[in-house]
Amino acid sequence: MSRIAAKFAALKAEGRGAFIPFLEAWDPDSATSMAILRGMPGAGADLIEIGCPFTDPMADGPAVQLAGLRGLKAGATMARTLAMVREFRREDDTTPVVLMGYLNPIDSYGIERFTTDAAAAGVDGLIVVDLPSEEADLLLPHATARGLDVIRLVAPTTDVARLPLVLNGGSGFVYFVAITGVTGTRTASAAELEAALPLIRAATDLPVAVGFGLRTPAQAAEAVRVADAAVVGSALLDTLLASLDEQGRAGPNTVRLVLDQVRALSEAVRAARVPA
Repeated sequence: MSRIAAKFAALKAEGRGAFIPFLEAWDPDSATSMAILRGMPGAGADLIEIGCPFTDPMADGPAVQLAGLRGLKAGATMARTLAMVREFRREDDTTPVVLMGYLNPIDSYGIERFTTDAAAAGVDGLIVVDLPSEEADLLLPHATARGLDVIRLVAPTTDVARLPLVLNGGSGFVYFVAITGVTGTRTASAAELEAALPLIRAATDLPVAVGFGLRTPAQAAEAVRVADAAVVGSALLDTLLASLDEQGRAGPNTVRLVLDQVRALSEAVRAARVPA
């Protein structure tokens, strides 16, 4: 059983949803990014999503775009992102790690080489935002052969007839993009989630995570009342940005402020299904 499957099975047995925080690799520098990554499990992260900086992040809103630019300016590369995971695995062999990014850097790295190196580093899953379902065979066989979950994205505009194609070959969990638009720009309503989730659950037995529009503890808690996981990214990146000095360098409280926010979000998710 993969780390992702094992984590969701354990949480299901506990009767609670998962909290998945996001960070961008090397934002605003390698040491700060690594400190945040190391601190996330202790602050309540059940799984962790790491963004791979890219120059043309078409699905991302302002917060993630700026984080990616900061990461690239600090020297982020795909190899250095994998090295972060490898370093993290020296201390933590249980928390699932998912890389989120775009096909171009993976293709430039070499798809077979990338999946081999990612698995060796301790990556558990991949979310490739701009990989069309019709072209999933570019990545899927290589990832599957190396035990990497390929996590498929489902949008509010994905109709029932297309769902089987979108979900084909996916594993780990399904990522429901809760809004039409880019990351962090608005939040789906409870009614929208309640309408969408049954359609996805009818098409797959995989856990469903909700992301792209969650910012507050209340919104994350609301998401896991209908879904299996809540993903929060832009709000954490906004907190990080606000802590930087005028030169864009990490401040003395950067790591603490981000991890405090992770803790508050996690606590809300953990309490979401507790009877009043």
